[in-house]
Amino acid sequence: MRVLVTGAKGQVGAEIVRQGRNLGLDMMATGRAALDITRQDAVNRFIQAQQPDIVINAAAYTAVDRAESEPEPAYAVNRDGAACLARACAANNIPLLHLSTDYIFDGRQQGAYSETDPPNPQGIYGKSKLAGDRAIESILEQHLILRVSWVFGVDGNNFVKTMLRLGKERDVLKVVADQHGGPTWAGAIAETLLGLVKRRGDGEAISWGTYHYSGQPVTTWQAFAKAIFEQADKLGMIDRQPRVEPITTAEYPTPAQRPLNSVFDCHKITQVLGISQPDWRTGLDKVLKKWRKS
Repeated sequence: MRVLVTGAKGQVGAEIVRQGRNLGLDMMATGRAALDITRQDAVNRFIQAQQPDIVINAAAYTAVDRAESEPEPAYAVNRDGAACLARACAANNIPLLHLSTDYIFDGRQQGAYSETDPPNPQGIYGKSKLAGDRAIESILEQHLILRVSWVFGVDGNNFVKTMLRLGKERDVLKVVADQHGGPTWAGAIAETLLGLVKRRGDGEAISWGTYHYSGQPVTTWQAFAKAIFEQADKLGMIDRQPRVEPITTAEYPTPAQRPLNSVFDCHKITQVLGISQPDWRTGLDKVLKKWRKS
């Protein structure tokens, strides 16, 4: 199988490429320098020349706060880039696997969000991602949109890396404790997407559509931070654990509004595709051990 991966330098894209090559797949890893997904002519030429069997779009503008003052680049990548890929895939009869986000919801709902709950993004990032999702849905039948939340991994910038850096600098950290969600290891996302690629290569029919996928158990940012320091301490990666004190979202204002509830109902992906929710604690252990080794 020949797999085109956009956003290959991001934390999920890098995992997809690494794992795909370990599986013996023909991975075409592209960043913006190799393929500008916001240009339809460039996307058309690239896909026609390379003829991938499947495309995984891990490219995204993810600077959530900066997007509030820079809506144009956010929409260019998250909406227009997704649409360009979908058009090229449709023209060449190629399936597209695409990553989406919990930010398409406003976070005010009581209980977990299912795929049928109405989106209501509150910021530019969420609005631009939702626009991209809807473009794909309207253009390409053979698509699978995977909504993920609170992503962390070995590569790129993420909450785990930030906590470890701040923990070295401070004895006390104040972390938001009223936002709930499921941290999701980038490696688990990669395994899920590549599992679908393998099924496709084996001739298995895929039930296209939108699916929720996030780690379990549900936690808060404060509890996640405490788990990071506890595990890092066990592995001998830090000299001491800082005290992690809870604060509210209101006490930590940001340009973009964060969802208070990012909890996903993942029954559909389990029932339809046979994919279970990963335990984020396992992913955290693997990330920390890899950092310790390197």
